[in-house]
Parts: sequence; structure tokens; C-alpha cells
Amino acid sequence: MSTTTTMTAATATPTSTVITNIAGLVTNDPSLGDGTPIGLIQDAAVVIDGDRIAWVGESSKAPATDNAVDADGRAAVPGFVDSHSHLVFAGDRTEEFNARMSGRAYAAGGIRTTVAATRAATDAELAANVARYLAEALRQGTTTLETKSGYGLTVEHEARAVRIACDHTDEVTYLGAHIVPPEYADDPAAYVALVTGEMLDACAPYARWIDVFCEQGAFDGDQARAILTAGLARGLQPRVHANQLSYGPGVLLAVELDAASADHCTHLTDADVDALAHSDTVATLLPGAEFSTRAVWPDARRLLDAGATVALSTDCNPGSSFTSSVPFCIALAVRDMGMTPDEAIWSATAGGAAALRRQDIGRVTPGARADLVLLDAPSHVHLAYRPGVPLVSSVWRGGLRMF
Repeated sequence: MSTTTTMTAATATPTSTVITNIAGLVTNDPSLGDGTPIGLIQDAAVVIDGDRIAWVGESSKAPATDNAVDADGRAAVPGFVDSHSHLVFAGDRTEEFNARMSGRAYAAGGIRTTVAATRAATDAELAANVARYLAEALRQGTTTLETKSGYGLTVEHEARAVRIACDHTDEVTYLGAHIVPPEYADDPAAYVALVTGEMLDACAPYARWIDVFCEQGAFDGDQARAILTAGLARGLQPRVHANQLSYGPGVLLAVELDAASADHCTHLTDADVDALAHSDTVATLLPGAEFSTRAVWPDARRLLDAGATVALSTDCNPGSSFTSSVPFCIALAVRDMGMTPDEAIWSATAGGAAALRRQDIGRVTPGARADLVLLDAPSHVHLAYRPGVPLVSSVWRGGLRMF
């Protein structure tokens, strides 16, 4: 996230700080720790200098610094990297969720309900909502968060969505191709033309990424290719909502266009899995959506065993995954998606960084941005072992202690 007032609860100039007596430090660098992918160091210390990690190692060998913090036997992990969220919205869909969980039919408009509420909201109301959910995520250890437009679906409302998002995070995604809005129901080709033309022109200056919901009832493979290709021509890098509700072309299209990530990946063929395993496209899994809709779980084990890179993110949105908690998603991934605790913590940190094509976050190694989370637990395994418990004790972001 960018260094705006949304995230910088601390204001002091960063200085050098050593954090000692860390029971177990996840570095995500095998060369620094126990040789596993998470690079675990026991009885560890970390030195933060300015906004960067300057040193990691055994606590007994830590160098002197300006300040010292005693972790008192807590575990430490990299700040969580949430690479998929939808925070620019107004209203909620409580009635829809209640009906779904109660087994009752519900005829409200889903995404279209949120679109109506978002269009009716003021800029200040939308910005306050974004700030609220970013602060909520920070309290749960998230130090980098991507968020999307997609609840405006007009040139004016999509442009203000990415503009508002840009005030709060560097990882902004233009998702004009979320659904076809009601006013274009009879002419979806005209809406694709708008998304790839005037709307793209208005949104591109504020975004890094372009996304499309490639799914039955949203955009087919040809439409998705046209949208993503237009974004590439404007300098936006692709990501794809792929294969969430059914088998389809989304994953293969993501790999074809070298998208940073294919997100959801619930319904996969062997060809989809193989393509992901032999590409740089990250399979971003979003267990909050399956939890909130009682849908089939993605098979993380199948992807990992094939050699695909997997990320875990929240998909925070008002309809299908209204959670900002990466720890909750870690617990779901371990319990219901076949991941080990080590794989889940890696995917929620280094995996998310890979899904954003970032080398400076998601790890605790010299030169990385100083994003660090202390847990009120002796091991990162407690994130899955003690689900629902607020284990985040302290967070550093860019070298600043946020709390």
C-alpha cells in the first residue's frame, strides 16, 4: 500500500531497530534458514534499517542498533500480501448472504445490487470505506493489498473507483469487465467496446493492472482476450478471474497472455493445471469465496504437486467473500484445500508477492521492504492451529511500527 494517511498510523522517522528473541522467523528464503521454502530460523532476530530489512540471523548474533524490541518468544512472519480484493464499494448484501446460508431463495441482483449502491455513494463515502477495510486488514497483518474497480461499470464511476483506490494503494486493478451492466444487457459487444475504449482511457492512468471476469454469464474467452489485449496496449498488466464457477477458457487465456495471476481456479482440467505449472502465472486461491457460498473447494494440493505457484488471498468483497482476514484464509486453506501450514504461510506472503510480480515484499531477507508481523504464538503454525483467534501482536510496514 502506498504511504498515505490510510496506512501510516505511525509517523516517526524510521531508524535502525533490532527485534530479538523471535521463537521462529519465517523468511521465505531457504538459504537463510532451515533449507525449506519458508526458510525458518529458530531463536531469531531481525534488523530493520530505515524501510528495509538489513540483517536476519540467530538472536545471539544480532548487531547493535538504535532501538531494540524483545519479541519475547513470539513467532514472526512476513507481512501478508493480499493480491485480490474489491474494496471500492458501498452497501452490503447481508440479506443475500442470510438467505443463502438459510437455504432460502433470494432474487436480489447480486453484483448489480452493489453497483447500484456504489453509483449512489459519494466519493467521500467510498474513500472512507476503502480506508476502513485497509485498516481492518492491517490489524490482521496485511501490509500489501491489491484492490479493484468493478462496481461502477460506467466511465465516470469506474474512473473514480480507480482514482480513489490509487489514493490508498499502489496495486490498483481496472475491472470494468466485471459483469455486463443492465443497460447493456441487449448489446454486450457495445459494452466491451466501452471497456476497451473510453473507459480504459479514463482508468489507465490510475491503474497498474487490468482484470476480466471470464465466466459464463460474464465475459467469454474472445471478449476477455480483447479486453486484456487492449489493456496491455495501454501498459496495464493482465490478471484474470478464471474458472471460478465452471470449467472455461480463463486459465489458459491467462497463461497465453502471461497474466500475473489466474484467480479462483476452482474448476481445472489437467491442461489448465499443466499450463499453470509451466508458466509464470500464479494460481491465486480465494477460500473465503468458497466458505461464503458453500461452493466446492479449490484443490490446492493438485496445483502444488504439479509445480504451480500458488497464492492465497481474501477476495474481500460484499457479496461472495466479505472477509479481510488473511489468517482466516490460511486456516481454511489448511483445513479444506489440502495445504500444509508451511505452504499456506508461503502462499499468503511470497505467493501473493509473486502474484503481484514484486520482489521486495513477502519475505524477510536483507534488502526487502521491512514488512513484519509478530504473532502472539510461538510458531506460524498457530495461524491454522488456532483459527479465528486474533494472533497478530505487532506489525511493521516499510520499517514503521504500526502498532
